[in-house]
Amino acid sequence: MLRSHSVQELIPALDRLPLIDVRSPGEFARGHIPGAHSLPLFTDEERTVVGTLYKQQGRDQAVLEGLRIVGPRMASIVEQARAIAPEGRIAVHCWRGGERSGSVAWLLDKAGFTEVLTLRGGYKAFRRHIQEAFTVPYDLRVLGGYTGTGKTETLGHLRELGEQVIDLEGLANHKGSSYGALGEAPQPTTEHFENLLWQALRQLDTTRPIWVEDESLMIGRVRIPDAFHHRIRACILHFAEMPIEERADRLVVDYGRFPKEQLAEATRRIEKRLGPQHCKAALEALEAGDLRTVALITLRYYDKAYLRGTEGRDPARVVKHPASARDLRGLAQRLKQHVPSTASR
Repeated sequence: MLRSHSVQELIPALDRLPLIDVRSPGEFARGHIPGAHSLPLFTDEERTVVGTLYKQQGRDQAVLEGLRIVGPRMASIVEQARAIAPEGRIAVHCWRGGERSGSVAWLLDKAGFTEVLTLRGGYKAFRRHIQEAFTVPYDLRVLGGYTGTGKTETLGHLRELGEQVIDLEGLANHKGSSYGALGEAPQPTTEHFENLLWQALRQLDTTRPIWVEDESLMIGRVRIPDAFHHRIRACILHFAEMPIEERADRLVVDYGRFPKEQLAEATRRIEKRLGPQHCKAALEALEAGDLRTVALITLRYYDKAYLRGTEGRDPARVVKHPASARDLRGLAQRLKQHVPSTASR
């Protein structure tokens, strides 16, 4: 049975139906609906050929060329779809919800699938939907603090205590600083980061508070959606105050396992902001194995940068909490107890 669904209708169905994305591998890599399986109708090169024919010679010639390409693969497409959806129920989408998803849906229906849903408007409609989702006035609780404060670990403790948490840096595969890519998987595109953020929000109860870390607009090369970032900056900031010495010790533990060459490269990337003399001193300390001095030098820069980033906040909406590296769970417990009812809405 073939049926076409809007985004709002299809999303709930994805909890019970596998979803295949028949766009090209390059399109899928740039961004896709979380959980979707890539089953491309065309390679990137073939898509270019068909698209060029469509523009230059019209739809009929493009469809004929598409059939020539896909014809020999039809059995393989059905076999792959059956492996993904052995119960014979599946959802399909392409970019605009047109020829590609329509043809694959027809093929699967003829091959005996009992339920085949297509996404009306395709991935393009999904992207419009999630952009609207970011404008929702989520009840965010924002955890801030200087570099090395252990904010990610504290968020983990909050989650263990039953609080709702979104780890933006985890979604971005980056810890936010020049050193933030060390030990991380490659970053998603900004487009796919937005998809992942939408998915994370979808899994939460939006009537309850959601904890996030205070972030600048960019996390590495990934940009937080403007509407969601504005919401972060509009909500009350819970600022964890930890002595710089403790933070330096934490950074030595967190980053000391990485090769000196990678640490030196990350340090050189912020040379202009550190200043030549400070950068030189940090690199010399690194060469000598004095990682704590490296941490102290770079923390002074990052502390100033963080202060500049918070200048636009209303001081009345900043709540300070003393923090110790030895008791981040205790900090989380205090944060949980100090959930104000006056969050910006």
